[in-house]
Amino acid sequence: MADRTAPLGVEALHALVAAGDVDTVVLAFPDMQGRLQGKRFAARFFLDEVLAHGTEGCNYLLAVDADMNTVDGYAMSSWDRGYGDFALHADLHTLRRLPWNEGTALAVADLAWDDGTPVSAAPRQILRRQLERLAGHGHTAQVGTELEFIVFRDTYEHAWDANYRGLTPANQYNVDYSVLGTGRVEPLLRRIRNEMAGAGLTVESAKGECNPGQHEIAFRYDEALVTCDQHAVYKTGAKEIAAQEGMSLTFMAKYNEREGNSCHIHLSLADRTGTSVMAGDGEGGMSGVMRHFLAGQLVALREFSLLYAPHINSYKRFQPGSFAPTAVAWGRDNRTCALRVVGHGRSLRFENRLPGGDVNPYLAVAGMVAAGLHGVEQRLELPEPCAGNAYTGDYEHVPTTLREAAELWENSALAKAAFGDEVVAHYRNMARVELDAFDAAVTDWELRRSFERM
Repeated sequence: MADRTAPLGVEALHALVAAGDVDTVVLAFPDMQGRLQGKRFAARFFLDEVLAHGTEGCNYLLAVDADMNTVDGYAMSSWDRGYGDFALHADLHTLRRLPWNEGTALAVADLAWDDGTPVSAAPRQILRRQLERLAGHGHTAQVGTELEFIVFRDTYEHAWDANYRGLTPANQYNVDYSVLGTGRVEPLLRRIRNEMAGAGLTVESAKGECNPGQHEIAFRYDEALVTCDQHAVYKTGAKEIAAQEGMSLTFMAKYNEREGNSCHIHLSLADRTGTSVMAGDGEGGMSGVMRHFLAGQLVALREFSLLYAPHINSYKRFQPGSFAPTAVAWGRDNRTCALRVVGHGRSLRFENRLPGGDVNPYLAVAGMVAAGLHGVEQRLELPEPCAGNAYTGDYEHVPTTLREAAELWENSALAKAAFGDEVVAHYRNMARVELDAFDAAVTDWELRRSFERM
């Protein structure tokens, strides 16, 4: 991977700590759900000790459910293995200030075992491995993620106490592209935009979306790992800023029966000089590499859906006519397809429209790179594009449930070849844990339908 400049250098951090401008450093890593987990350090201790030696964290952090309950089925961490530690080592390329937390800086960590070997099932390591494979072909991946969220004029505490029902959205109607609609929430959106810029992210724009209270803030694309790190920082920071404003926001894929929160992921490839390898003289201005890479996406899409839609709720998005895809199809600037080709020349890229706002970006981008490499290595042929409505076309259907996606993933020879048996088993177990929890739950729908009438 090419060298890059950190948002905040170590020397600059030393100066800020000496001046009393920074007193806290967060060291955190993305967990299986893409959430940042870690510790807050006194800044001086971080510089004197943690910077050189790292720190420890319980390895159950990659072997729990979303509620942080210990669960069985994970080979790397269990009661039988004693729930020991793994080491957290700061990636200094990620060091940055967090303007929304006074006097605070953050670094994203990589995970290693006691002998120094990387933790294979860690999402950041999974992505690193696929990017190393891509580099072996002489390519780098440029990625942009587009996260949607719904804003409520309720605190997170009130939302919890209300069982997330009866909340007040920040807008009462569809404000897609509405300047008036975004103006209603501009104090919050402005804080998020400006303070993300202060954390080293390059902000592009903010716009309203379809569901009441739904908005999107877009950031400039970057190298794949950089974008995923920024995605994790942004997602955590946006929630923290909303909480400070007495509001809340959710990135869950499907909050209600209306439009869900998407996270469209754009990907392009460049060579070691930064020149696009997707543009070419072929049909539609595509190179052979892009055609093979895109063909790989189609072949692997169903088997890799667990990486793009990792939760029970994720699959509620995939409804006809919802702008969330149902067909394993590609098209040129066609939003009814799972894969949409856009741009031209050096900006030529494709967009994966499967992921929702709940996606773990490290896993999703790793899946896209692995799928593309399969297409390149096998020189897969790209079928004809969908020129019409993919919802009504004769295409394979994306998985409709987490259970279907997990079975496809577990039995995928392609997944095992790309990621290894350990990673496949680890994330199959994550799906099993979520399915078991959901199957044991009694839902509001069941109570309303059955309490009196059955």
